[in-house]
Amino acid sequence: MNGVADKMTEQLNEKRLQTTTLAGGCFWCIESAFSSVKGIISAKSGYMGGVSKEPTYKTVCAGDTGHAEVVQLQYDSEVINYREILEIFFSLHNPTQLNRQGNDIGTQYRSEVFTHDAQQQKMALAMLEEITQEKLFDDPIVTQVSPAVTFYCGEDYHQEYFKNNPENQYCQAVVSPKLAKFRKTFVAKLK
Repeated sequence: MNGVADKMTEQLNEKRLQTTTLAGGCFWCIESAFSSVKGIISAKSGYMGGVSKEPTYKTVCAGDTGHAEVVQLQYDSEVINYREILEIFFSLHNPTQLNRQGNDIGTQYRSEVFTHDAQQQKMALAMLEEITQEKLFDDPIVTQVSPAVTFYCGEDYHQEYFKNNPENQYCQAVVSPKLAKFRKTFVAKLK
């Protein structure tokens, strides 16, 4: 009987535990924001969408690999749904800036939603259409929607970077103000 209960719990967890991968500029901000959201089980900084089989921060930042800086989220779909994740994502970056976010310039800083199944793709495309129709941004949305490919976890020092390096100049100038605005807007969703 114990084996049956374990299998049922495992199947339930598989249905509830979902994965998505998002690129919205520097991964330090995206990872830090999502790490504080209810229902997010893990937020890992890394790389996706390029050609190199061994991307590193140095090679990705040089713009030679085609990878984007991404954050891969695992989330409990009974606590937070995919639409809510996309709403947070689009509030954290400017989806109208092609291959950049502010002073961070290059394809590694592009806006892209990497979908892990057909339902995510459908929802991401619908969200982009909705944002466009509602004219939430003055300029056209340039966010790409692509099927997820191999995720390469970033180096250990990039994980929880803002939490571990709050005094870093970039964190103070860029990440901290974005997170303050994020926390005000999504206070009800914070852990």
